[in-house]
Amino acid sequence: MCGIAGMFRASGLPVEPELLRRMTDVLRHRGPDGSGFYASAGVGLGHRRLSIIDLEGGAQPISNEDGTIWVVLNGEIYNFVELRTELEERGHAFRTRTDTEVIVHGFEEWGPLCVQRFNGIFAFALWDEANKRLLLARDHLGVKPLYYTEVDGRLLFASEIKSLLEYPGCPRQIDLAALSMLFTLRYVPSPTTLFKGIYKLPPATFLSADSKGVSCTKYWQWVPQPSPMSGEAELVERYRELLFDSVRLQMRSDVPVGLFLSSGVDSGALLALMSQCSPTAVQAFTIGFSDGEGGPGDEVEDARRLATQFGAQHSVLTLGPGDYRDYYERFLWDMEEPLGHEAAPAFFFLSKLAARSVKVVMCGQGADEPWAGYRRHLGVKLSELYSRLPRFVTDGMFRRAVLSLTRNERMRRGVTALSEQDILQRFVKVYSFFDSGMKKELFQPWLQDVISVDGREALEALEPLHRQVAHLDPLSQILYMDTRASLPDDLLTVADKTSMANSVEARVPYLDRRLVEFVESLPPRLKLHGTCGKYLHKKAVSKWIPASVIKRPKKGFDNPLDTWFRNAMRGYVRECLCSEHSAVRRYFNGSYLSDLVAAHQSGDRNYIRQINLLVSFELWHRRFLEGGPL
Repeated sequence: MCGIAGMFRASGLPVEPELLRRMTDVLRHRGPDGSGFYASAGVGLGHRRLSIIDLEGGAQPISNEDGTIWVVLNGEIYNFVELRTELEERGHAFRTRTDTEVIVHGFEEWGPLCVQRFNGIFAFALWDEANKRLLLARDHLGVKPLYYTEVDGRLLFASEIKSLLEYPGCPRQIDLAALSMLFTLRYVPSPTTLFKGIYKLPPATFLSADSKGVSCTKYWQWVPQPSPMSGEAELVERYRELLFDSVRLQMRSDVPVGLFLSSGVDSGALLALMSQCSPTAVQAFTIGFSDGEGGPGDEVEDARRLATQFGAQHSVLTLGPGDYRDYYERFLWDMEEPLGHEAAPAFFFLSKLAARSVKVVMCGQGADEPWAGYRRHLGVKLSELYSRLPRFVTDGMFRRAVLSLTRNERMRRGVTALSEQDILQRFVKVYSFFDSGMKKELFQPWLQDVISVDGREALEALEPLHRQVAHLDPLSQILYMDTRASLPDDLLTVADKTSMANSVEARVPYLDRRLVEFVESLPPRLKLHGTCGKYLHKKAVSKWIPASVIKRPKKGFDNPLDTWFRNAMRGYVRECLCSEHSAVRRYFNGSYLSDLVAAHQSGDRNYIRQINLLVSFELWHRRFLEGGPL
C-alpha cells in the first residue's frame, strides 16, 4: 500500500522534477518508508512506499529487464505468487519478490488486459517507453483511488487530490453539478469529483494516454446473470471455500496483519478465518465512546468476548466528543471531498489505534452491498408489496401519517421513496438525506438557477449503471448499484483515506472479485430471505462464529454524534453553519440552516445526517477553496 503520482506530456517536453517531487512528497503519509522516481521524455512517475511485501527489494518504480516498461503501484496483487509462477514458466525473469513486478511482466505477456488476471486492490501507472504510452488502472471494485486531470498540456494523476493541487495551474473550483449529486446521494459518483476538472478513474477501468489523446476502457464487464442453482448446502460450502481462500490470499504479507473488529457477523467471521491462517494471535482493534453516550452503537464488550474466544490480542480506544472536535480540524484534509458519512471519523481513530502495532488490517466492508445487508434493501422488497396497495392508502393516509408523526429521518425517507413508481428515482430517493422540498428551501436562488432540486444530475450519473441491470429484479438492481457506486465512492473512500492517513493498509476480503461474482449469481431469496438480509452468508459463517453473533442486530461503527451535536459539540456546529462568515451561506439559505440546527439541537427532529453533511462541506470549502496553502 503506497501513494503514487505523476504526469504525462504528449508533446514530449520534459516534466518538472521539482513538481514531481512535491506531488509525491505530499503523499508521505501513504508511504513513510521511502520514495522513488522515474523520468523520461514527457513522463514522470513518483512513489511513496509503505513496505509490506519484499521489505528489502521492493522499492518502486520497478522496470523490466531492459528498462522499457516502468510501473508504480498503490495496493496489492494478492495472487502474485501464482502469476509469477505462470510468467516464469513463460520465460520471464524476476529480480524481486514483490507483487509489483508481476504487473511489469504481466503487461509484457498480456498487454493492458493483464489487469483482468489480477486479484487484488490496486491503482497503478505503467509507462510503455517503446510506444510512448501511459496506462493508468484501478481495481475491479474501486478499493484503491486514482485521480487525474488535464491542464496546460499535462495529464496529472495521483492517489489523492491534494497531490494534483500541487500544480499551480490546477484550478480549485467547485463543480456545481457535483454539488447537486452530493446533496442528493450524499457522495459524488465516479468519474466526477466536487473539484471542477478533477476526475476519479472509475473502478474496473484503465486509462490510456499517448500522442493521440486520452481514452478510458472498462476491462471488467461482469453483469449478474440468472444461472441454474445447486442445492443450498452445496452453495454454502462453495461460499465457505471462496471466503476462506480470499482470507488466505489476503494474509500474504511480510509484516503482521491485524483486524478491525466490531461485534458483528462480518468481522467476527474474518477473525475466525484469520485465526486459522495465522501462526500467531491475531491483533484486533475496536473503538468505543465515552461520557456514557455510546448507547447501542458502543460494542466494545461484545467485541472483547469475540476476541477472547479466538485468542486475539485485543486493543480498544475510547473516544469522546473532544477527540472528534479536534480531528475535524484536519478531517477534510484527509477526506478531500465532503461525504454524508457520520461514521467516517471513527475509521480514522480505529486506524490510528491499529497503526501503533501493525501496517496492515483486514476489515469487513463489502459484505453488506452484494448480500442485502442494509435496511434499504428490505425497503426495496417492501416497496414491491407497497406498490400493490391502492394509491389513496399509500399516498394519502399512510404517507401523511408517517411524515407528520415520526421524527425518524430514515423512516420518513423510506416512505417518500416507497411512493415512487420509477425504480431508479426510487433508489435515488432512498439515498437522499435532502428531498426536493428540503433542497428548495436549502439552495440559494442563484444555485437553483444552475442546478436542480429534484436530483436530475444524480439520476443522469447513475442511469448508465442502472441500464446494465434494468432487466433484473429490483433487489438485484440496487445491490449491483450499491456495489458499483455507493460502495467505492463512499464507504471504500472513507476506509482508504482514513487508514492511509495513518499509514495503514486496509484489506477487504469480502470484495474478492470471485466472491462478488458468486454472490451476484445467486437468486435474491438467498440474500434477502423473508426479512433476513445476508441469509446464505450468515448460514455459511455460522460454522465458525457463535449463534449469538449471527442473531445480534447490526451496529457497524455507529457513534453518538447526534447527541454530541446537541450537547458537547453544540457550539462547534453553530460556528460552522450559523456564523455570518460560514462558507455554506454563499450556497445555502442561512435561515434554513439555522432552523435545521435549532430543530436538531432541541431534539424536535434528528437531522444528524443533514447537519453532518453540511459541516463536512463547510470544512472542505475552508480547507480547499478559500485560497489557503495546502
